[in-house]
Amino acid sequence: MPLSEFDLIRRYFSDLSVHREDVILGVGDDCALLQPPAGQQLAVSMDTLVEGRHFSPGADANDLGYKCLAVNLSDLAAMGAEPAWATLGLTLPVADEHWLAAFAGGFAALAAAQKVQLVGGDTTRGPLSITVQVHGFVTPGEALRRDGARPGDLVYVSGTLGDAGLALRAGQGLGVADEHLPWLLKRLHRPTPRLALGQRLVGLASAAIDLSDGLGSDLRHICEASGVGAVLELGDLPLSPAVATHVSETGDWTLPLAAGDDYELCFTVPPHRQAEVEGLASRVSCPLTRVGMIERGSKLHAVLPDGQQIGGMPDGYDHFAHT
Repeated sequence: MPLSEFDLIRRYFSDLSVHREDVILGVGDDCALLQPPAGQQLAVSMDTLVEGRHFSPGADANDLGYKCLAVNLSDLAAMGAEPAWATLGLTLPVADEHWLAAFAGGFAALAAAQKVQLVGGDTTRGPLSITVQVHGFVTPGEALRRDGARPGDLVYVSGTLGDAGLALRAGQGLGVADEHLPWLLKRLHRPTPRLALGQRLVGLASAAIDLSDGLGSDLRHICEASGVGAVLELGDLPLSPAVATHVSETGDWTLPLAAGDDYELCFTVPPHRQAEVEGLASRVSCPLTRVGMIERGSKLHAVLPDGQQIGGMPDGYDHFAHT
């Protein structure tokens, strides 16, 4: 007998992840009842993943369960928030029990690791799409924002850039050495939300954003919100061996600048706090690399390793750019 909507929820999502004391009533009623900590602000973000747009038909369900939560937690990381709750909207063409079990397993693994409780959502029938909303806590006045960068601030990024984009291109036929593929695919399908880093940047970084659309596009958001410009030193960008090889062979910097799906953090720091940032890398087990500086004005430009300046910055991903 096919699963009903309520059987589906009860079997795969009612007891999916950790149980938090601040959840008074979770999955199974008309609303969740939640108790935010006294004196904390609520940070909320939501993303949708659509088959054929964000992931290929037939994509691994366990990876999808993990990634749909990870990309949302990355937004909380960019605000310096502590994650707490999530809701899930799932549109399915059919109630495939094997797919549901794998999807729920991927979601639950990351939720448990980050102490996130699924507290509600919705299921319906239609083309496959996944919407997650996450909620976290920040101390009033301490959230990392995009509008705090000032001229002279240093620009940093976490991790390495362009790996997910190269994995996508490999899937479209671009030749990539076999030894690099497992790392690239992991970076695409199971990104690491930099939550510990974001929380440690509170009170240290002047502005922050997560890199979902590409460094060039996302740093531009910081510049526009802060009313400043910036220069990027392309020779300082942190690149994995596979991406470094691609850039060296092609001279094409669009992977680290515009491919997107990195889910690293880009943040700015006053120069007198540089030593604090560089001492932070070992404590969060993540490389932190200085890649540029905030400048007066509104121009965002880059300098090639040979010192040549390039004025234009490749655009990151935009759902409606070609409609």
